[in-house]
Amino acid sequence: MRPATRIRSATAASILAAGCLLAGALPAGAATARPAVASALDVTSGPADVTAAGAELMDVTVGRGLWTRNFKAERPIASITKVMTAYVVIEAGQLNRKIRVTEAAEEYGQAYDPSEAGLIPGDVLTTRQVLEALLVPSGDDAAYLLATTYGPGWPAFVRKMNAAARKLGMTSTHYANFDGLPWPTEHSTYSTPRDLILLAEAAMKLPAFRQIVAQRSHSIAATRHNHHYYWQNTNLLLGSYPGAIGIKTGFTQGAGYCLLFAARKGKTELIGVVLDSTRTSPQLRFTAAANMLTWGFAHAPG
Repeated sequence: MRPATRIRSATAASILAAGCLLAGALPAGAATARPAVASALDVTSGPADVTAAGAELMDVTVGRGLWTRNFKAERPIASITKVMTAYVVIEAGQLNRKIRVTEAAEEYGQAYDPSEAGLIPGDVLTTRQVLEALLVPSGDDAAYLLATTYGPGWPAFVRKMNAAARKLGMTSTHYANFDGLPWPTEHSTYSTPRDLILLAEAAMKLPAFRQIVAQRSHSIAATRHNHHYYWQNTNLLLGSYPGAIGIKTGFTQGAGYCLLFAARKGKTELIGVVLDSTRTSPQLRFTAAANMLTWGFAHAPG
């Protein structure tokens, strides 16, 4: 996702104003005990050439943390936010539910430059298809459409996101919106490497989510109900790193280039995250992830 530019529609402006109120009303999370990701994470030796302010790598096959860097540091997470958006929607079910694309969703997607799926008002898509638009090209218009549909209304949906985070034990995470854009402020939606590993592990247990984020591209044929759509995945690790199976990219100027990722080799599955790799080079997050995975597979038990 690219950094937000000026707001160009009344829809986006009203959302921004409401977001300021919502961000102040929602707690960052209840102080409940959360499951331990690992009993002994290696914070010293580890993979080389990992450019990231925060990072973590876990072997989810055995539930063992392999390596971490600043795992407790709270940082803006940009479009990685959409993983929770998808998680809440999929958990709600009804993936064959028909959703009509609204003009408000189009306006919201066009208000920022240019993280949108290009959804066309009047088209009728299934929830599953809108999830493809959310996760493959990182569509902010799809995020808005899902949030307003499944809230109902996006403020109610964001409350569901925060409730889900608390249930998963993500006690250092707070969502102010449904897509990770920097409103009302750059840091109003934030998480930590440790919390994002918890989210990714839960999301990857959902077959629909797992299938969608593994796609390098996705196409929807034109019908009498909808236009033709073709999207390419923003996660360039897919197809470039053997065994890569997801998950989600993110970028704003405040968050830097981020990546939540997963790969499988044999029976071993690793999940990792890179936060604030740089703010100038989008490729370095993929290089960091590849180096982490190669090191992780070499050090994973079995």
